[in-house]
Amino acid sequence: MATTLAEAGGARTRILDAAYELFSRRGIQAVGVDAIIERSGVARQTLYRHFGSKRELVLAFLEQRDEIWTRNWLHAEIQRRADSPADQLIAIFDVFDEWFHTPDFEGCAFINVMLEHAGNDDPVRRASTSYLAAIRSILEDLARRAGIKDAEAFARKWHILMKGSIVAAGEGDREAARRGQEIARLLLAEHAQGG
Repeated sequence: MATTLAEAGGARTRILDAAYELFSRRGIQAVGVDAIIERSGVARQTLYRHFGSKRELVLAFLEQRDEIWTRNWLHAEIQRRADSPADQLIAIFDVFDEWFHTPDFEGCAFINVMLEHAGNDDPVRRASTSYLAAIRSILEDLARRAGIKDAEAFARKWHILMKGSIVAAGEGDREAARRGQEIARLLLAEHAQGG
């Protein structure tokens, strides 16, 4: 029984790992179930036993992306690089600069998936926008702790700079994080002065 449970967990992990890699690099629409089956090395029945549909697998991918990308990488990295909330906000663009210069830069999965799923009632789109909102919540918390009065409005502006720099990097501007950071410093100074 224990072996069967371990094997089942291993198969689920292999499926999710394969989906994570393929969806991150190619997008949701471009990756079919057959590619995930081939990459994971599991049978079709095994995939559908763990994930009832491709949509369920996409939702699991987005949850994993939030854990890996937002929590374990971005949030942890800015905390490691800076102590004060204001410096942590600026550090986001330092982290992005390194990311944009990696050969395997793939852009933001949440933005990519949201754009692939246009319908507002689509559960995948709702999940993507929810994970983007979670990033904004982190920004709002940092802004509040930095003493910014309208932390929500500030977080929305900051998030626009972040998303814009990601899209610009996707277009080929590998210096987009540096450009975004210049604007971010101005925004932070304006809000620090009560603007």
